[in-house]
Parts: sequence; C-alpha cells; structure tokens
Amino acid sequence: MNLTLKQYIEKITNWESPSDILSLYIKKAESDKFNSYVRLNKNPEEVLKNEWVSFSNIDEYLANTTLKWAPIAVKDNFLTKWFVTSASSKMLENYVSPYSSTVYKNLVKEGWIMIWKTNMDEFAMGSSTETSYFGPTRNPNDTNKVPGGSSGGSAAAVAADLAIAALGTDTGWSIRQPASLCGVVWFKPTYWINSRYGIIAMASSLDQAGTFTKTVEDAVILSKALAWYDENDATSVKREDISSWDEALQKTDLKWLKIALPEEFLWEWLQNWVKEKILEAVERIKQLWAQVDIVSMPLLKHALEAYYIIMPAEVSTNLARFDWIKYWYGENTFDFKNIYEYYASVRAHWFGKEAKRRILLWTYVLSAWAYEKYYGQAQKVRRLIKQEYDRIFKNYDLIIGPTSPTTAWDIWAKTEDPLAMYLADIYTVPVNLAWLPAMSLPVWNASDTNLPVGLHIIADQFKESKIFHLANVLEKNL
Repeated sequence: MNLTLKQYIEKITNWESPSDILSLYIKKAESDKFNSYVRLNKNPEEVLKNEWVSFSNIDEYLANTTLKWAPIAVKDNFLTKWFVTSASSKMLENYVSPYSSTVYKNLVKEGWIMIWKTNMDEFAMGSSTETSYFGPTRNPNDTNKVPGGSSGGSAAAVAADLAIAALGTDTGWSIRQPASLCGVVWFKPTYWINSRYGIIAMASSLDQAGTFTKTVEDAVILSKALAWYDENDATSVKREDISSWDEALQKTDLKWLKIALPEEFLWEWLQNWVKEKILEAVERIKQLWAQVDIVSMPLLKHALEAYYIIMPAEVSTNLARFDWIKYWYGENTFDFKNIYEYYASVRAHWFGKEAKRRILLWTYVLSAWAYEKYYGQAQKVRRLIKQEYDRIFKNYDLIIGPTSPTTAWDIWAKTEDPLAMYLADIYTVPVNLAWLPAMSLPVWNASDTNLPVGLHIIADQFKESKIFHLANVLEKNL
C-alpha cells in the first residue's frame, strides 16, 4: 500500500478503518532500513489526550477533521507535549517538552496523529543527515547515498512510503534539498505564514516549517492545515487568501504565466545530468503555453557568503541556552572550579562536531570588532538580494531552476570538507534570505542508472498559488 494523503482521506471518508492503515505503517516504521526514525509512538490516542482534543469519541473526531488520523511523520525538532524531542543531539537526548509547537497542535486539531519522530542533522546543522547523534539516514533510492539534510529522515520516510507525508524545517535548504535528492515534493510558504513557536530554533530569521508529500495536491492539503495565525509568534501573520491555493489546482495549462530562469543557475557547478533534466522540464513548461525567459540575477552569487555569516551567527545565539541545566539534568557543578570550566566541559562533550564548528566560528563574527565587518555587511547583501528578486518579480510570475547542483552523493564523501558540503545549498539559500515561498518538484524519478532531480519553483511573497499552479500542471504532464 503506497497511499497519497488525498487517497488516504478518501478511504477514511468512505468508512474504511484508519486503524488498519495505521497498523500497517507502524509495522513499516518498525522495519525501517534507512534510519529514517529516531523514535516511535505506538499509542496514537495519547496524542489526543495530551492535547485535550474536545471530541467525545474517535468516530466524531474522524468525521469532523480534515486529515482523519493520517500517519504523518514529524522532524525531531518540533516540540511535542510529553514526548521526547531531541533535535537528534546528545545534548537533548532525553528532553521531554511540557508543551507542543503550534504547527503540531494545528495538525492535531485537523486530525493528524504523530506516529514518528524522524532523524535529522543535529540541531538542523548539515546538508546530509550525517551529523545526527543517532547515525546517518540512508537514501531509499540508493542506500549508499545521503538523503540530503537537515530533514533527511522526513524525506527518506516519504520516499520509502514509511509515512504518507512528513513535516520538516527549512533554514536554507533543509527541506528542498533532501526532497530533490529523494524524489518527493517539498513546499514552504512565505516566511510569516507558518508559526515557528515551539520549533527548536536554528536561525530565527531563516527557519520555516514545511512539508514533504508525494504529490502537489497533498502539499496543498497539508500546508493549509499548518497555516494558522499564532499570537505566540511575533512573526506570524493572518492570511485570508489561502482558498486560492485550491483554485490553483483546477487549472489545466500554463497560459499567461511568465517564468524567469536565471542564467546564474546554469553555471559550471551544475552537474550535467541535473542540467539536462532541468532543461527538459523547461521545454515541457513551454509546451504547456508558459513563457520562459533567461534572465540575469548577478547578486545571487553573493547569497551563499551572506547566508553562512547570518545563519551561524544566529545559531551561536540560539544554542547558547543549551548547558545541560535548563533542559536536562546536569553534571555536579561542585566538581568544577568555576562556571566557565563547567560550560566548557559540558558543551564540548554533548555538542557534535558541526554544532561546535558553527558556534566557535560565528561567535567570532559577532565579536565587537568583527560585527560590522562581517555580520553588518552580510545583512546589507541580504537586503540587496531581496531587491534583486523584487526586480524580477515586477515582470515575471515565477522563477525556476535546479533545487540541488547534484544528485545524491556517497555517505561520508563530504563530511571532512565543509565548504564542499555548503556549496550544495547554492540554489536554495537566496530564497530564505528574501523570505520567499518555494517548492521542489521531482522532474526525474530514480532509475537503475540515475537518481532523482528536483525543479526549484520560487514565487514572490504570499504568491503561493502561482507555485501550485505551475507545479500541479507540470506534475500531471511530465
């Protein structure tokens, strides 16, 4: 059984029991060969009890909710009340949260049951899900390859049908890149639409919750359930136009759409196989009556440098709170001469290598004499990149390009070369710097000789319906 979210909802609406399907997916999770999951909840009714869902019985709950107990996986950095949430780090290995993230609570209200927590790079720091305390996740299309990161566990789970859909977070690449490498659909809306409250923060001005699904239509269903205003999140906004997302799915061609393809996306670092499949997708888009023009966005080449100053600077601030006192029992402080010795010992022992690298290097970026030289300049570049996108969106509805410059690479191939790993994010980080919505759509699925390729679709802020329009029509005509 390999169900889409829509197919599952239709089955339950037609009075098929959700228990049988849930049992099947729990068995699949227990036999997970890809290390997609870090823990399993075998008692989904506990979710309803913990969240105080106000329905008298399960039948009433199923009848009055959208997702109808759909088995959906969640990344290990969404806080879930009275369940362990560890961000795949030894630092939080047994941390139990007393409250749930808003996104999680919204989905419970819509009928979602959390069965699994998925593997991820520690504190979402990585591009391959190899920095997890629980070991690397493997790509279901080739178990010698990485699934991408940091949400690699969620992507692998959906690709292997160990879940109908999954949640992830995206700071610069963390959903789009694994979706591309595993061959599933990824979507994140404009920065202010999904609440960040209760998500373990990596870089607060960049982090977003998003979805992994098997189809574009599933992405709409799940994303609508996420998109609620949250008074607990100062960056949350009310949107009244989400109904336009459904309307976009009714369109059957791409007439009148004007689409830009930046020439910078096709430069020498793009793998030939990926370039070939992206250009084939562009030709198919043209056949469906869209206008596609090559444009220039020269400032995008500076996005990676700006991102890798802004992001880790925020990381070092957010991770300062983790000291093995606030969120878990600590070592006996009387064994240390002073608080500095205690902090040095605890953080050196319980943080992983990548987390320590980012804390050390970018604490320097925020130092008094280096702040304006690096962080201040990076913020200026960020503003210019946003202006670059604004310039293109004055004349075009969408921007397209590759999601990742390569297909999935071998496990451990890049772990000792951080710069090579960081280059995997070159096409995705500008979107987060500009707070834009985007999607990765598979345009080539895995075969005996080649791995999946994803098309990156970008829209202006709050223009998500245009993404769904293009992605849905193209998905049905590839």
